Amino acid sequence: MDENQNPANQLNIELTEEIADGIYSNLAIITHSNSEFVIDFVKVLPGVPKAKVKSRILLTPQHAKRLLAAMQDNIAKYEAVHGAIKQTEGIGIPMNFGGPAAQA
Repeated sequence: MDENQNPANQLNIELTEEIADGIYSNLAIITHSNSEFVIDFVKVLPGVPKAKVKSRILLTPQHAKRLLAAMQDNIAKYEAVHGAIKQTEGIGIPMNFGGPAAQA
């Protein structure tokens, strides 16, 4: 720690084992009102017409804007090391993820 930093300004963040495992999501649905942004993280499976929201995050507009800036910064850093992230065409929900259709 820098000797000029005040230890009282430190934030101790706890990460439980359950949360550390994370939740996979391949779809995010974002809505907003005048006072909050809501991000629903969903896991869509191929061939399954129903998907559940796995996590919901509520943010103030100010925090949503900070999250956007942090994501843009991190994506730029990622692309500087790994190359451009390729975007798929369209915004539709990928029911087959671009692979062959399942057969029984």
